[in-house]
Formats: sequence, C-alpha cells, structure tokens
Amino acid sequence: MRTLTLITLALALVVSRSFAATPPKPLKALLVIGGCCHDYAAQKDILKAGLEKRANLTVDIAYSADKNTAPALPILGNADYAKGYDVVMHDECSADIKDPALIAAVLAPHRAGIPGVNLHCAMHSYRIGPPATPAEAGSERAAWFEYLGLQSSGHGPKLPIVIDFSMGKSPIVKGFAEWTTGNEELYNNIQVYPTAKVLARGKQVVKEKENDFAVVWTNDYRGARVFSTTIGHNNETVADARYLDLVTRGLLWACKKLDDSGQPVKGYGPVAAK
Repeated sequence: MRTLTLITLALALVVSRSFAATPPKPLKALLVIGGCCHDYAAQKDILKAGLEKRANLTVDIAYSADKNTAPALPILGNADYAKGYDVVMHDECSADIKDPALIAAVLAPHRAGIPGVNLHCAMHSYRIGPPATPAEAGSERAAWFEYLGLQSSGHGPKLPIVIDFSMGKSPIVKGFAEWTTGNEELYNNIQVYPTAKVLARGKQVVKEKENDFAVVWTNDYRGARVFSTTIGHNNETVADARYLDLVTRGLLWACKKLDDSGQPVKGYGPVAAK
C-alpha cells in the first residue's frame, strides 16, 4: 500500500511538472494588409517574420495584391473575420473604402473587445467625407478615427523623421532612444481624441519649416486596447529592428502581455527555434 502511494505521488509530481513546463499557447494575430502605394508584398513577410521572432506569436495574413485605394481585402463585409484571433493588425491602405456598412464590419471585432494594432496607412483608410475636416465624435465620419484615437488627412515629403520618445511613460516605449529614420512620411494630426495617449512625436524639416506630429500612441476604444504608429512607409524602416521592437511591444501591450518594464510577460517572449 505504501509503495502504491509513493508511485501515485511520483506520477502526480511528474504530471504537475509537465503542466508547469508547458508554455502558453501563442497569441494569434491577423495581419490585414494590401492596397495602394506601398510594397505590401514584401512588408507582409517582413512583419510576420520579425514579430514571430520577438514574441510567442503566430501571424496569419489577410492580403490583397490590389494596388489601389479600394483593395479587395479578404475581410471586407465579414463582421466575424477576426473569430479565433487575439488581436488584429491593420496595415491596409484603403482610403476609398467609404461604405459605412463595410467600415462597421471592419470595426465589429474591435467593438466586441478584440485589441487592435494599426500601422502607417491604416490611419488613412476607411475615410468618409473631407479628410481634413475634423470629424465630430459619435458621427458616422468619425467611426474609424475614434477607433484609432487620432485623425490624419495627409503627409509631407519623404524625408528623415526624428522620433522623440521622451514624453511617453508607457512600457511600450520604455528605454527607447531618439531615432532618426531614413526617408519617411510624417503624417499630420487633424485631431487627437481624448481617449488617446501620445507616446512619441516625430519632427521633420520641410523647406526650413519644422513639422511636429504625434507618431506613436495608444487608444482606449470602448474598452479595447489599441496601439498605432504612423511610421512604416519604406521596407527599410519596416525591417529596422527598432521598428519591429516597437510594434511587438505595442501588440503585446494591446493583448495585456507586456509588463511594466517593457518586457513580455512570462511565456510570451521569443520562442526558441520558431
């Protein structure tokens, strides 16, 4: 009887250790990407490889090869497109997708609480009405901007941007040093909504005039965490380790998997031989 008890305890210990050693399941991210004006064919793969290298994360891709401002993205019209995912990344350039019903379907998962990450031209997508006219909160025009937390209408020439992280107290940018990009587009800010918190600003000198706009921020969208950056036009920027580190941290923060020091919580850091 005593032998049987010892065997049972030993088996229980083995099972307990086995469960304790099992890492958490990878986060599941859906990357929506495609449209006008960018090398999305290359950037989708750069992002997938770079993010999966940095976190316990699996990135699936919903891609359109269309090179226009109304790309036939696979998600369009399907309000359940994010079912089974922990986070949706928007990197589409779709300024001329203006149908409120289509926009509502894109927003549906986020309205249901799924976190969002938005890169570069996502800020110039799903626009209704004059882009440079401030959209009133609660209006149909403001639907996408309220999700983002910021309204932008355009950008300047492709020139270096000096990114200042000093005002950001979030763990997303903790320890980040000032960064001067290569030739990039500095997006303007028509308005920043009260739900948003700016983490970094970008400065760009154009014809002796210095433009200064928010380039990294977070947003509280109906309780869902949203991270955005307007940086990321050129492949060289997207492939930069600093950019991939920033986006990875933003994604982990959105999924509540980033600790106060800016590191992934246990089980969500890089996975060996992934």
